[in-house]
Amino acid sequence: MISMLSRLAIIAAVSISSLSFADSLPDLKGRTILAVTENAYTPLNFVDPATGKGIGWEYDAMNEIGKRLNAKIEWHLSSWDTMIQAVKQEQYDVGMDGITINEERAQQIDFSAPYLTSQQFMLVRADENRFTDAESFAANDDFHFGAQAGTTNFYVAVYDVLDGNEDNPRITLLETFGASVQALKSGDVDSVLMDAASARGYIGANPGAFKIIGGPLGSEDFGFIFTPGSDLVEPVNAVIKSMKADGTLDALNKKWFFDYNQQ
Repeated sequence: MISMLSRLAIIAAVSISSLSFADSLPDLKGRTILAVTENAYTPLNFVDPATGKGIGWEYDAMNEIGKRLNAKIEWHLSSWDTMIQAVKQEQYDVGMDGITINEERAQQIDFSAPYLTSQQFMLVRADENRFTDAESFAANDDFHFGAQAGTTNFYVAVYDVLDGNEDNPRITLLETFGASVQALKSGDVDSVLMDAASARGYIGANPGAFKIIGGPLGSEDFGFIFTPGSDLVEPVNAVIKSMKADGTLDALNKKWFFDYNQQ
């Protein structure tokens, strides 16, 4: 469990840092920002089983961004496969779901500066001993990935582990990221690729169920997404810079990627 002192220390650090940078950041004068996420990417965004409310790294980060910009964050939910298009069409102001910054997506929407850099790893069941890394997985046609279409996890599975065929039958497509992990847990697939942060989250939330094998399969930068030409990109980037400089992002990393796993 996160101790009360640890929680207070994190809150105090964020509060003090907010005051330190307040004078140099844009003031949005109480503007409402429509934020959208999926609630299916532990520990970045997910449903708190105790309250039924959305929580996670991205919730904390965006709420802090709102405080520093004097803006109100209004939260909404969307499935992953419609989120980018919904932000592009101005249904929401900002979207987040562990979205990797890449050129293809940047042609549709605007990205913030990176707020988190992570690497892809193979998550498997804790008792898995038939393969030990990407090479031994790829060598046996009996092994299958679970993935959500259109995600970085899917493309890394296709191009970095398998044969580059996006219709490869060795990839079972699931509607949500959480469904992929459940399919792994139940034995319907043999591995799910995910960034290190989320892997630690699932391992921590399911003691004895999962483990990571092999080495990293490349790195990726996550960014918030905006409607093309949005006037929010520059203010949000200014806050991300301030949160990096004052240690707030490090505090969030500790809270959600380390302390959360000890609960």
